[in-house]
Amino acid sequence: MADWKIICLSGLVGAVLSFVLFLVYFPLFILGPFIGGFLASYFSRSYEDYTGMDRRDGAVIGVFSGIVGGLILSLLLIFGLGAINSILGLISTGMGATTDIILAGYVIFQLSVIVCMILGALGGVVGVIVKK
Repeated sequence: MADWKIICLSGLVGAVLSFVLFLVYFPLFILGPFIGGFLASYFSRSYEDYTGMDRRDGAVIGVFSGIVGGLILSLLLIFGLGAINSILGLISTGMGATTDIILAGYVIFQLSVIVCMILGALGGVVGVIVKK
């Protein structure tokens, strides 16, 4: 079965790496979920019912790592870039733009999870190929 400790740690590594690369140079943030999926599939063990992992197993493990990493990354992007201070400022001045901020947070959440899932799956497939 899937080793959830490795998946969660790989998702955390991918999210933190994506956040740091997002701050340093934006186009490189895609390496974070890719590396997270790669690490998750490379260090995971094979299942009990057969001896080897194939590309499909690597993609599934990479998707799980991408989901965990996407959740962490979206929290870092929403709360880590000063969004709380701006939300509190807008609430104290007026309620007009609050719905826009909530909608923007939701869009950031959805996009980060979807992008991390796709890139985690690609990293998982590459991790299985390199492992063989």
